[in-house]
Amino acid sequence: MGGGGEGGRGLTPSELQQLEQKVKQSLKESGTEGKSNVFISFASEDLNDVNMLRAQAKNENSDIEFSDWSLKKPFNSEDAEYIKRGIRERIRQCSVTIVYISDNTVNSKWVDWEIRETIAMGKGVVAMHKGDRPPARLPKAVLDNKVPVVPWQQKALANAINTQAQKE
Repeated sequence: MGGGGEGGRGLTPSELQQLEQKVKQSLKESGTEGKSNVFISFASEDLNDVNMLRAQAKNENSDIEFSDWSLKKPFNSEDAEYIKRGIRERIRQCSVTIVYISDNTVNSKWVDWEIRETIAMGKGVVAMHKGDRPPARLPKAVLDNKVPVVPWQQKALANAINTQAQKE
Protein backbone atom coordinates (compact mmCIF):
# COMPACT_ATOMS: atom_id res chain seq x y z
CA MET A 1 0.00 0.00 0.00
CA GLY A 2 1.17 3.49 -0.71
CA GLY A 3 1.07 6.23 1.90
CA GLY A 4 -1.73 8.69 1.95
CA GLY A 5 -4.68 10.05 3.77
CA GLU A 6 -7.20 7.28 3.17
CA GLY A 7 -10.10 7.40 5.57
CA GLY A 8 -10.24 11.19 6.01
CA ARG A 9 -13.04 13.32 4.65
CA GLY A 10 -12.47 15.16 1.39
CA LEU A 11 -12.65 18.92 1.05
CA THR A 12 -15.95 20.50 0.16
CA PRO A 13 -15.99 22.53 -3.08
CA SER A 14 -16.09 25.72 -0.99
CA GLU A 15 -13.11 24.64 1.14
CA LEU A 16 -11.21 23.63 -2.00
CA GLN A 17 -11.86 27.02 -3.60
CA GLN A 18 -10.66 28.82 -0.44
CA LEU A 19 -7.51 26.68 -0.38
CA GLU A 20 -6.83 27.41 -4.08
CA GLN A 21 -7.16 31.16 -3.40
CA LYS A 22 -4.70 30.93 -0.49
CA VAL A 23 -2.20 29.04 -2.64
CA LYS A 24 -2.53 31.56 -5.49
CA GLN A 25 -2.01 34.44 -3.06
CA SER A 26 1.01 32.71 -1.55
CA LEU A 27 2.50 32.16 -5.02
CA LYS A 28 1.91 35.80 -5.92
CA GLU A 29 3.69 36.94 -2.74
CA SER A 30 6.61 34.55 -3.26
CA GLY A 31 7.21 35.71 -6.82
CA THR A 32 6.62 32.28 -8.41
CA GLU A 33 3.20 33.14 -9.80
CA GLY A 34 4.47 33.01 -13.39
CA LYS A 35 5.18 29.30 -13.18
CA SER A 36 2.44 26.98 -14.34
CA ASN A 37 1.62 23.95 -12.24
CA VAL A 38 1.88 21.05 -14.68
CA PHE A 39 0.85 17.42 -14.67
CA ILE A 40 2.87 15.30 -17.12
CA SER A 41 1.00 12.40 -18.69
CA PHE A 42 3.11 9.72 -20.38
CA ALA A 43 3.51 6.02 -21.06
CA SER A 44 5.75 4.41 -18.45
CA GLU A 45 8.16 3.30 -21.20
CA ASP A 46 8.99 6.99 -21.78
CA LEU A 47 10.12 7.79 -18.23
CA ASN A 48 13.71 8.64 -19.26
CA ASP A 49 12.52 11.25 -21.79
CA VAL A 50 10.09 12.72 -19.26
CA ASN A 51 12.87 12.99 -16.69
CA MET A 52 14.87 15.02 -19.25
CA LEU A 53 11.88 17.36 -19.62
CA ARG A 54 11.69 17.73 -15.84
CA ALA A 55 15.40 18.60 -15.75
CA GLN A 56 14.94 21.23 -18.47
CA ALA A 57 12.18 22.88 -16.44
CA LYS A 58 14.57 23.19 -13.49
CA ASN A 59 17.33 24.78 -15.60
CA GLU A 60 17.25 28.54 -15.07
CA ASN A 61 18.47 29.14 -18.64
CA SER A 62 15.47 27.28 -20.09
CA ASP A 63 12.36 28.88 -21.59
CA ILE A 64 10.37 26.00 -20.11
CA GLU A 65 9.36 26.85 -16.58
CA PHE A 66 6.83 24.92 -14.52
CA SER A 67 6.21 23.21 -11.22
CA ASP A 68 5.80 19.48 -11.79
CA TRP A 69 2.84 17.93 -9.95
CA SER A 70 2.86 14.65 -11.84
CA LEU A 71 3.58 11.26 -10.34
CA LYS A 72 7.26 10.51 -9.76
CA LYS A 73 6.51 6.83 -9.18
CA PRO A 74 3.35 4.82 -9.79
CA PHE A 75 0.79 4.28 -7.05
CA ASN A 76 1.52 1.02 -5.27
CA SER A 77 -1.92 -0.40 -5.90
CA GLU A 78 -3.88 -2.43 -8.41
CA ASP A 79 -7.14 -0.73 -7.38
CA ALA A 80 -8.00 1.39 -10.44
CA GLU A 81 -10.43 3.64 -8.52
CA TYR A 82 -7.80 4.37 -5.85
CA ILE A 83 -5.26 5.22 -8.58
CA LYS A 84 -7.78 7.45 -10.38
CA ARG A 85 -8.53 9.37 -7.17
CA GLY A 86 -4.83 10.02 -6.63
CA ILE A 87 -4.19 11.10 -10.21
CA ARG A 88 -7.37 13.21 -10.27
CA GLU A 89 -6.15 15.14 -7.22
CA ARG A 90 -2.78 15.82 -8.89
CA ILE A 91 -4.52 17.07 -12.04
CA ARG A 92 -6.85 19.23 -9.94
CA GLN A 93 -3.81 21.04 -8.50
CA CYS A 94 -2.51 21.92 -11.96
CA SER A 95 -3.41 24.37 -14.67
CA VAL A 96 -2.00 22.36 -17.59
CA THR A 97 -1.38 18.73 -18.49
CA ILE A 98 1.55 18.08 -20.81
CA VAL A 99 1.14 14.83 -22.69
CA TYR A 100 4.46 13.38 -23.83
CA ILE A 101 3.60 11.50 -27.00
CA SER A 102 5.70 8.76 -28.54
CA ASP A 103 5.00 5.50 -30.32
CA ASN A 104 4.25 4.04 -26.86
CA THR A 105 1.59 6.58 -25.86
CA VAL A 106 -1.28 5.37 -28.03
CA ASN A 107 -1.28 2.06 -26.13
CA SER A 108 -1.60 3.63 -22.67
CA LYS A 109 -5.13 3.58 -21.25
CA TRP A 110 -3.98 5.92 -18.46
CA VAL A 111 -2.76 8.67 -20.80
CA ASP A 112 -6.10 8.79 -22.62
CA TRP A 113 -7.98 8.88 -19.29
CA GLU A 114 -5.70 11.64 -17.90
CA ILE A 115 -6.29 13.81 -20.98
CA ARG A 116 -10.07 13.40 -20.72
CA GLU A 117 -10.02 14.02 -16.97
CA THR A 118 -7.99 17.23 -17.42
CA ILE A 119 -10.40 18.52 -20.05
CA ALA A 120 -13.42 17.59 -17.91
CA MET A 121 -11.94 19.81 -15.17
CA GLY A 122 -11.73 22.71 -17.63
CA LYS A 123 -7.94 22.73 -17.67
CA GLY A 124 -5.54 23.06 -20.59
CA VAL A 125 -3.77 20.20 -22.34
CA VAL A 126 -0.80 20.31 -24.68
CA ALA A 127 0.76 17.28 -26.40
CA MET A 128 4.50 17.33 -27.02
CA HIS A 129 6.67 15.09 -29.18
CA LYS A 130 10.35 14.56 -29.87
CA GLY A 131 11.72 14.96 -33.37
CA ASP A 132 10.47 16.70 -36.49
CA ARG A 133 6.96 15.25 -36.52
CA PRO A 134 4.59 13.56 -34.10
CA PRO A 135 4.12 9.79 -34.07
CA ALA A 136 1.82 8.43 -36.77
CA ARG A 137 -0.74 7.34 -34.17
CA LEU A 138 -1.92 9.73 -31.46
CA PRO A 139 -4.05 9.00 -28.38
CA LYS A 140 -7.76 9.16 -29.22
CA ALA A 141 -8.34 11.88 -26.60
CA VAL A 142 -5.78 14.11 -28.37
CA LEU A 143 -7.64 13.73 -31.66
CA ASP A 144 -11.17 13.91 -30.19
CA ASN A 145 -10.42 17.12 -28.29
CA LYS A 146 -8.16 18.81 -30.86
CA VAL A 147 -5.35 19.06 -28.31
CA PRO A 148 -2.51 21.22 -29.65
CA VAL A 149 0.52 19.13 -30.61
CA VAL A 150 3.92 20.85 -30.46
CA PRO A 151 7.50 19.70 -30.95
CA TRP A 152 9.83 19.41 -27.98
CA GLN A 153 11.38 22.80 -28.55
CA GLN A 154 11.70 25.08 -25.57
CA LYS A 155 9.98 28.15 -27.00
CA ALA A 156 7.15 26.19 -28.66
CA LEU A 157 6.46 24.22 -25.49
CA ALA A 158 6.71 27.29 -23.23
CA ASN A 159 4.24 29.19 -25.43
CA ALA A 160 1.83 26.25 -25.55
CA ILE A 161 1.95 25.84 -21.75
CA ASN A 162 1.28 29.54 -21.22
CA THR A 163 -1.59 29.53 -23.72
CA GLN A 164 -3.21 26.43 -22.22
CA ALA A 165 -2.74 27.73 -18.65
CA GLN A 166 -5.03 30.64 -19.54
CA LYS A 167 -7.97 28.24 -19.81
CA GLU A 168 -8.19 27.87 -16.05
